[in-house]
Amino acid sequence: MKIDKTNAVRLLDKEKIEYKLITYQVDESDLSAVHVAEQLNEPVEQVFKTLVLKGDKSGYFVCIIPGAEELDLKVAAKISGNKNCDMIPMKDLLGITGYIRGACSPIGMKKQFATYIDSSCQNFNYIYISAGKRGLQIQLNPADLIQIVNINTGKLIK
Repeated sequence: MKIDKTNAVRLLDKEKIEYKLITYQVDESDLSAVHVAEQLNEPVEQVFKTLVLKGDKSGYFVCIIPGAEELDLKVAAKISGNKNCDMIPMKDLLGITGYIRGACSPIGMKKQFATYIDSSCQNFNYIYISAGKRGLQIQLNPADLIQIVNINTGKLIK
């Protein structure tokens, strides 16, 4: 089966980053990373979700956290140089990032935003992130992801 390459995949190819594309069955009623982990038969701690926020000083920024965890907004604000921040409204996601809910990749957004990943990613040889299309995940080394997107690491979860 031929898989159409997404912006995220094209950027990985351009940078000669090693990765695997993994398909999974999409459930429109459950777009959670927990569901993705179940479909991949992988620990949910290795399936990361991409969240887009808006800070009171910095504007938009991105946080990448393990799929079953909840982002600590106070920590996210602090690490990004804001006093406070909030998740962007879901209706704004496509316009800001170029991606839809359930397919938001930290790689290849319309614009390069400051990006932060939970330091737990460094516990693994590989993690999964969205490839920018529902039903498609990228398996890659977290160090490669940190390098290609110029990501800062820190403790982001509650």
